[in-house]
Formats: sequence, C-alpha cells, structure tokens
Amino acid sequence: MPASRGISHEFASVIYGVLPMTGDYCDIATDSWGYALRLYARPGVSDACLKLQADAGVDVMLLLVATFAAVQQQIRLTPCDIQDMDTACRAWREQIIRPLRSLRTVLKSGPTPAPCDATEQLRAQIKASELTAERLENDLLAGWLLCKAAQQHAMTRDDIGDVIRSVVRHFLGEALARRMVEMQPGIDALLAAAEHCRK
Repeated sequence: MPASRGISHEFASVIYGVLPMTGDYCDIATDSWGYALRLYARPGVSDACLKLQADAGVDVMLLLVATFAAVQQQIRLTPCDIQDMDTACRAWREQIIRPLRSLRTVLKSGPTPAPCDATEQLRAQIKASELTAERLENDLLAGWLLCKAAQQHAMTRDDIGDVIRSVVRHFLGEALARRMVEMQPGIDALLAAAEHCRK
C-alpha cells in the first residue's frame, strides 16, 4: 500500500459541513491510516481480513478503524457505536468502494479483451482508486471517532477481542450469528497482530 497522504480541506468540509479542519482531525485520521497499513501488513492479517470480508461481508476498513480505536485510542466501542460507524460510511462503501472492487475483480479474467497487458494497467489504476476510496473512508470514520475520544477506558486483550467480534457480528447479522465460530480463526489472527501493533 502507498504511504499515507494528507487530508484535504474539501473532504473535511464534506464530513463536518462548515466546520474547519482541526489538528485533532488530521492527527487521528493520519494515525488511523498509518495503523491500518501496519496492521494489514502483519503476517496473516490480509488473508484473515479478506476471508472475513468474503464470508461475513465485513467492511475491512471499518474493522481496522475499530481495532485502531481500541488498541491505540483506548476507546471501547459498543455494538451501537459500530452500527453508527456503519451508517456513517455505508453509502460510500456501497456506491464507491464495492463497485471499484467489483470492476477490479472482474478484470482478472474478463470480459474480452481482459486479461491482457492493457487491461492489467487499467486494473492497476482501479486498484489505486479503490485504495484512495478506502483512505477516504478511513478519514470519515476517524473523524467520527473524535466524538468518542473523551470516553476512554483501559483496554485489555479481551476488550479488544470483544470489539473485533462485535464488528464481525454486526456484519453477519443476528440470523447468521451462529457462524461466529467459523469466523474465529480470522478474528484470532487480527487480534494477535493488533497486540504487536500496540503503542
């Protein structure tokens, strides 16, 4: 993944309406993105996240930001908080990120003229755009975390695991919550990596 870049004033304005971009917002968005890159690069994490995405419909960026909140900010997110975070980014995820991901995936094998060198270049451009869109989702969610910053508690490993499980459970939905046992290896891989990425 490319190095993190600054947050645009225009995007902050979209998130907060007419409120000015603050140093706190820039700091938490940059810290959250940097943490996501480090955590995702840990052994086994990308595979675990992609499996949770494929099997449970988990929004990986939301999962990484929630993990950042627990590990780095000591913020205990509740299931209601996770629902609110999902509501905040759902339209962006469904209307922008998922279509980009779908295009990138389809181009692996077709339609004609794919796959070829020219379509691989197009696919690389789409992948870069998808990553930019994920960075913007990170910024949106990190901004949302600012309202939770005052509600800090000491977070244990079990607490962090509870936050990760709550995110997965949210995306599975109540009808599929029985599948949590199938998701446990991915949750365990992410939790182990999060322990290594503490401050």
